[in-house]
Amino acid sequence: MKNVLSNQDRGYLLTEQTNPDSQNLDQLSALEIVELFNREDARAVEAVGQQKNEIALAIDLIAEAIACGGRLFYIGAGTSGRLGVLDAAECPPTFCSDPELIQGILAGGMAAMVRSSEALEDRASDGAKAIADQNIDKLDVVFGITAGGTTPYVHGALQAAQQRGAKTVFFCCVPPEQLPMQYDIEIRPLVGAEILTGSTRLKAGTATKLVLNTVSTGVMVKLGKVYGNRMIDVSVTNTKLADRAVRIISDLTTLSREQSAELLKKSGNKVKLALLMHWRQVNAETASQMLQDHQGHLGKLIKS
Repeated sequence: MKNVLSNQDRGYLLTEQTNPDSQNLDQLSALEIVELFNREDARAVEAVGQQKNEIALAIDLIAEAIACGGRLFYIGAGTSGRLGVLDAAECPPTFCSDPELIQGILAGGMAAMVRSSEALEDRASDGAKAIADQNIDKLDVVFGITAGGTTPYVHGALQAAQQRGAKTVFFCCVPPEQLPMQYDIEIRPLVGAEILTGSTRLKAGTATKLVLNTVSTGVMVKLGKVYGNRMIDVSVTNTKLADRAVRIISDLTTLSREQSAELLKKSGNKVKLALLMHWRQVNAETASQMLQDHQGHLGKLIKS
């Protein structure tokens, strides 16, 4: 791997190659540009679908780790790192999960979310230090994201995580023959050359977002944060989410909107608890204990 990463000519990588379908990009009308992007974006979706088995393995690995007390860390630089931070940040409001459970680590820190600091991706030692700073151990999973596959910051982090006994997931958009790696799970959607040569914030970025959406949501489903297709652990922190919580209760029960709102209030704004209180006709304390006895899985509790 060191020889591959030290090779300064990365033109052989799939993500750095020139797309023959966009060679006249600068001559296209606005509508033709939109149509070209739409066709190419469809390839990103298809490429992600071809990695379904690897993505499913990642979901199971991460869900098991979290259930055993571990954490998930996304780590990356530039667009890849920003997408990891974004996905991690969206989990607490959607699933009422502890912010410590899924975290994003970005080269350059939070300042790099809004101001480019791409040079920092070349520091493998910084990636290793980030792993040490988070006290990552054998219970955790580190999910490295690097569209082109060569980012030293990410590999430094993944190798440090391996040394600490953590499980590792590697995401890139180049095939193994171009960049052989040795991580626990490797997700490689081959989206092909970008419309704008080398601009991996495009199809590769789209594929990254699709994979992270699937992984984090799939993990939360496995952890009992979903009933049917409803986010029953939604964090009721604003009027939109309060309305959603009331509608979930009303839709899943025979209660009116007003009755659902009152039940939600009695549950302490916890949809999952409110549903169990109604279905089993118990108070909040009893319902909470029942959920605890079933590791928070409402579906398993109802079917038991």
